[in-house]
Amino acid sequence: MSSLPRLSLAVIGDEIGPSLEEMISFCHEHQVTRLDMRTLGGRNLLGMTLDEVGGIARTLGKEGITVPTLVSPLLKWQAPGKASAGGKIDFAFDPADCPADDPLVYAFDMAVVLGAERVRVFSYLTYDGYKPSDVFGSFERLIDLASTYSMTVEIENEPVCNMATIGDLAEFFASLGEAMAPSPLPAVLRPLVDIGNAWAIDKPPSDADIAAIASRVDQIHLKDRDTKARKTVPLGDGDVPWADELRRLLGEVAKAEHGSKEILACIETHCPADARNATSRSVKAFRRLCQEVGVELI
Repeated sequence: MSSLPRLSLAVIGDEIGPSLEEMISFCHEHQVTRLDMRTLGGRNLLGMTLDEVGGIARTLGKEGITVPTLVSPLLKWQAPGKASAGGKIDFAFDPADCPADDPLVYAFDMAVVLGAERVRVFSYLTYDGYKPSDVFGSFERLIDLASTYSMTVEIENEPVCNMATIGDLAEFFASLGEAMAPSPLPAVLRPLVDIGNAWAIDKPPSDADIAAIASRVDQIHLKDRDTKARKTVPLGDGDVPWADELRRLLGEVAKAEHGSKEILACIETHCPADARNATSRSVKAFRRLCQEVGVELI
């Protein structure tokens, strides 16, 4: 048996299709039991009522499908008093569209309704002069909420946000850890590693970047990239050396003190023109990849 941490497979619902019926049929067809939720019918869950989301959760539960992560858009908007650089924002969300006064609290309430253990967040849309200490206050509040709700906050590196690369995540966690010393950085705050996002901006992670965050990694997103065409493609069809990247990441996690024994691996194809087929191909490619790397996939 491999000493590497095992991987649990999930897919993001709207990477299959816009309806719950499409998501459920896909999960049954591909023997997937974990469905991370972001939007339904083109609406972000954070813009729905808790009753609406409760109906989604009940339907999925009857089908034997769990929701590990609320793939929320928290902090994927302008920082207070900061002008963002602009550009296209995938799955953009205006916090004013949230039914509650406080979107942060509402996201955790929603995660409870879904039965999720994780809430995905970002780091505000990129702006000139950003430094990690700018967002300490926001993340200290998220840490408090995660501790209160017994959940985990996952910060994803995203090209349109201040933490765009794995190196940016590493810098943030190191800076916040120093600021909180001698108290340890709470385990409820973790990096959601998206290696494909880093490759998309021609900044793949270095060995040092991976080693710096390995002890905290418990979730990854998987997508692939055609670097010449500068577009996202189904997993296995692009130029990201996924076998090498997975070996490196999981190897560092295995070596880390208190490293995770199980990592949630979520397929995020980002191929909307052929969503269901692209996600189907990606799931099959990922299962082959795990066999190649020698890692247990559940």
